[in-house]
Amino acid sequence: MHKVLVVANETIAGRALLDAIHRRTAEHDDERVILCVPRATPSHGRVIYDDVVYDAAQVRVDLARNVLRDEGIDAVGEVGDTDAYAATLDAVLEHSPQEIIISTLPAASSGWLRRDLVERVQAATGLPVEHVVVDLDHEPLPFHITLVVANRTSASGELITYLKGRAKQSDKPSLFILVVPQEGGGTAADRAARGRLRQMREALHGEGTWAAGMVGDPDPYTATMNALNFFRVDDVVISTLDETRSGWMRADLVERVRKAITQPVEHVVPDHATSSA
Repeated sequence: MHKVLVVANETIAGRALLDAIHRRTAEHDDERVILCVPRATPSHGRVIYDDVVYDAAQVRVDLARNVLRDEGIDAVGEVGDTDAYAATLDAVLEHSPQEIIISTLPAASSGWLRRDLVERVQAATGLPVEHVVVDLDHEPLPFHITLVVANRTSASGELITYLKGRAKQSDKPSLFILVVPQEGGGTAADRAARGRLRQMREALHGEGTWAAGMVGDPDPYTATMNALNFFRVDDVVISTLDETRSGWMRADLVERVRKAITQPVEHVVPDHATSSA
């Protein structure tokens, strides 16, 4: 079996990278694609929650496997160390690939290139290493990406219906990245958030629609801003209870996010089946 290790983060579903993988599968009938996504360090919040960092990388793994599966390529994937070099060497030791593809942003934007990742991996492993550049500013991903932030309202049928309606209006396949902030932190809060996340993800899966998600920081603003740091999205949907019951509304979450980013932010209140642009 011929094994190729693919190391990428933000560019994991970029067209140039997918084309490089396709070339390998065309050359080898017994090709095995192994995805390695190093974890990224969040830029917001005083406390770094390891589960949040892991979840963000796992979302990328799930996304890449779905994209490759749609293109007829079966792949396995794993979350790697926060250091891309260490993550790559760990994957090499575990899987013994015959070659490596490392995908990065252009040099001006890539921290990996500033740390000479490609050359260091090639020197350390002795394996052929192909460097693929994906410029997401000029080559957007082939789907419309919406970040959805919700907790108590995540299981609302009205919210799910609203999101599915948005997907039908899009001229590209829709990808929903779901963020469910924990309530207060701790094991019980994490378990409750993951249960809500699972229900929401299952409800949104459908033809032309993908959903992947993560549990977020207990502070919803920090959870939202970290997700925006992890992923490039086209727009944001924040779902809350109504003003009389919502702590997020009392904390002015929606307006704070609107002021901090350039993407459109929709506010959805499922109990009232309303939204405001």
